[in-house]
Amino acid sequence: MTVTAPGEAPATEIPESSSTRLVDRVFRMRELAILLVLLVMIGVTQLGNSEFLSEQGIKDLLLNATILVLVATGQSLVVITKNVDLSVGSTLGISAFATGTYLQGGGNPVVAVALAVLLGVGFGLLNGLLVSLGQVPALVVTLGTLYVIRGIDSIWVGSRQITAADLPDGFVDFGSGGISAVPWLALIALAVLMATAYYLKHFGSGRELYALGSNPEAARLAGIPVRRRILLAYTFCGALAGLAGALYLARFGNVDSGTGTGYELTVVSAVVVGGVVFTGGSGSVYGAALGALLLTSVNSVLPALGVSSVWVLAINGFLLILAIAVDRIVALRVATALKKRNARHG
Repeated sequence: MTVTAPGEAPATEIPESSSTRLVDRVFRMRELAILLVLLVMIGVTQLGNSEFLSEQGIKDLLLNATILVLVATGQSLVVITKNVDLSVGSTLGISAFATGTYLQGGGNPVVAVALAVLLGVGFGLLNGLLVSLGQVPALVVTLGTLYVIRGIDSIWVGSRQITAADLPDGFVDFGSGGISAVPWLALIALAVLMATAYYLKHFGSGRELYALGSNPEAARLAGIPVRRRILLAYTFCGALAGLAGALYLARFGNVDSGTGTGYELTVVSAVVVGGVVFTGGSGSVYGAALGALLLTSVNSVLPALGVSSVWVLAINGFLLILAIAVDRIVALRVATALKKRNARHG
């Protein structure tokens, strides 16, 4: 991995260690395991309900996952740096209402989405500045901004509600349209996901996020601009939460002061279930996307099998606990394997 200070030529080439390759292999296996569980769950459901994988059924599965995939992608970058953003649900809610308010006045849908993204960037910058410059724990900062943003949203929205009838037909149609069983919104989420994964793998600043999450002090000593990278992660997370707010409005056509409430917990669950380690430095956005798809698929699978939706929260909680347990077991096994390898090589 090349560590490069901003504006300078690469100075140090750090070869990929055997421990790094081992961890990478472990988490690639983790993603494959999640994909296998997802496919088995969908296959069993299809056997029990032949209409589950109809064209509309596939479209609904993808639409249900789209918003969560977007927000989980942004949250992944923050968690990789050993931080967390609990304000994403509030940012989504206020961005959705801002988009609807602008469109109610006859605004252009493209400009409305851009404004939602900019609003998310603003809140992301606020979080990033408080965490990176203020040196305040991320959990405290983002819990505070969660309530601040939610309070602003409640005062602004009040008892008002924006419905599909208040929005341009083209905007609402875009939210439910697509190519055959593949919705437009899912294609947008896929494009964002792939671009983010490419950035993390092929750009020095993206790889530095992993170094920062693995060992912040070592990253600082290596010349990585720690505060700037944390600010980048939070800003990107806020931008995707804002984009998700605009797409949420297009998808559901309905928003009020309660939109996005509690969503941050679902996002964190998707990220952790997807293999992004909460202690930082490991995981991928593809894993987070699979985690999001798994959690949202549970919501569709249970009704299709005739199981009460009351079980959804319990199953999501079980998956979260299982993911944390797996992370711990994997960490212990990796540490043991590395000790044995180091002992063999003296």
